[in-house]
This record gives sequence, structure tokens and C-alpha cells, in this order.
Amino acid sequence: QSYLTESGGRSVQAGETLTLSCGGIGNIFRGYAMGWFRRPPGKGREFVAAINGDGTRPLYRDNVRGRFTITKNDAENKVYLQMNDLKPEDTAVYFCNPSSAGGTWRPSDHWEQGTEVTVSA
Repeated sequence: QSYLTESGGRSVQAGETLTLSCGGIGNIFRGYAMGWFRRPPGKGREFVAAINGDGTRPLYRDNVRGRFTITKNDAENKVYLQMNDLKPEDTAVYFCNPSSAGGTWRPSDHWEQGTEVTVSA
């Protein structure tokens, strides 16, 4: 049974901004670290960003740092990924991923369908 749903992906032009969201049911986000991964066309899944349980320590892959911002809202049961200055190489299916270690970030094996982002030059 799915308990996470990613949304917000669409086709955009390079340089535009897009915000992805990941919503859940119950209190699965409260105190939990959360992450975002992506799978570019023809490639494997790669880490994008993560945030610890209290939302104070974000982590980013090098080529999105300064452009992407991850936040979480426990009251809304949501985690967001704001993506500024999008580039064609950001084209991918994006997945949110709950931590397997509570408030400390560690990727888990839980994957949903993802949301697709396409960036045109």
C-alpha cells in the first residue's frame, strides 16, 4: 500500500523554477529525515537532497547545491523540493524517500512512482 505520493513534475524551459512535493498519510514525516532521489533517462537512480528529522540540516548533491532547496513540514506531512534555474540535465523522474534511520538521514528501500520533470533547453 502506497503511503507516499510525489507530485509537481511537469515540462519546463531551462531557467524556470519548479517545486515538487511529497505527501504522506499518518504521521510518517514527524521527526523523520526525508530525501529526494532522481532517475535521469537511461541512468540509475541518484541522490539529490535530504533533510534531517527536525529540518535543520539539508544535504545536496554537488550539481544542485545553490539551486535546489529541500524543506519539510511535519504538520502538513509533506516534504518539498524547490528547484530553481533548472537545467536540461535535471530532467529525470524524482522520488521522495523516507529515512531508514528515523531523524538521521539514511536511504531506505521504499520507492513510489515518482514525478517526472522534463527541462528543455
